[in-house]
Parts: sequence; structure tokens; C-alpha cells
Amino acid sequence: MLPRTRVPGGFTSADLETLPEGMRYELIGGQLLVTPPPLLNHHRVVGHLLVLLYDNCPDELEVILGPLEFRPSTGHVLLPDLLACRREDAGARRVSRLLLAVEVLSPSTRTTDRLLKRAVYEDAGVTSYWLFDPEAEELTVLELLDGAYVERAVVKGNDVFAAELPFVVPLVPSDLVRSA
Repeated sequence: MLPRTRVPGGFTSADLETLPEGMRYELIGGQLLVTPPPLLNHHRVVGHLLVLLYDNCPDELEVILGPLEFRPSTGHVLLPDLLACRREDAGARRVSRLLLAVEVLSPSTRTTDRLLKRAVYEDAGVTSYWLFDPEAEELTVLELLDGAYVERAVVKGNDVFAAELPFVVPLVPSDLVRSA
């Protein structure tokens, strides 16, 4: 049963602890976001990205498979699909500071990832935000410049992209959607 709240935007991180398992729960500005578990193609992309990022990650950083909570401020609890952070910023259940947040778009999360989460990650000072669209085989790379995200690249299909932030990693979008 969902916690009752009478005030719009009145959900808190404590309310998340009372929710039943099986769905993904996030908060943006106290608004509860509920999404179903991801489908196979989503898992495939996340798995390929995890291996690629892990293999290129410097020792002082850590690449983590979500969901692991990121609580940048009161009323916000996000669960990025993948993330990179400094080792000291990773706790058992949450990360205190992100260098990279990765979201793989799906029909149920597309708008939230592109608009709402982008704004929260930007306000929190997350250096890089990647959005991957498996249907279009397209990676959008956003990087923080003077407190605002700028589009560093939009990479499609077989094009090669060499990310520089938060560390150097080459990737090809079409490789992320292929089955093994």
C-alpha cells in the first residue's frame, strides 16, 4: 500500500522504505515516480556499458550498477542505471556525489530521464549525464559547463565516441545493443 500524503509533492525518502518490492521508486521534488522493472534490451545495454566503463575506470573511481540511491537534496531520490563516483563517495545503499549518471531510455522513463532527472542531476553538479536510447542506438552526452549541461555529443549507430569525462572510454552505440 502506498503511503498517504495530502500535500502534493509531500513524499519523503522515509516513505520509500514502506513501499512494496517489485517496482522502481524515485522522488523528484517530493513527487513519487513509479516505474516497472526494465526489459531485456535495457539490461543488455546496461550490461555492455558496465563492462566497458569498468574496464576503463581509473583506480580512484568506481563504476556501479544501479539501482543505488543518489539523494542530492531533500525531496530527491534517484536511481541511475549506472553511475561513476569517487570510491569514498560510495556507501552501502547510496552515493553521496556522482561524476557520471547513465540512464537507458525506455517508453516508461523517456520523458522523466530527459527532463526531470536531467534538471536534478544538473542542479546537483553531476559532471556528466549520459542518455542512451536503445531503439535509436543513440547516445547523448551532456557535460556540466558553468553549472549547466551542454550537449557534448550525440553519437549514433556505428559512430565511435571517445568520452573524456569522467574518464577516457571509447564506445560505439550499436555495440551496446547487440546480443552476445
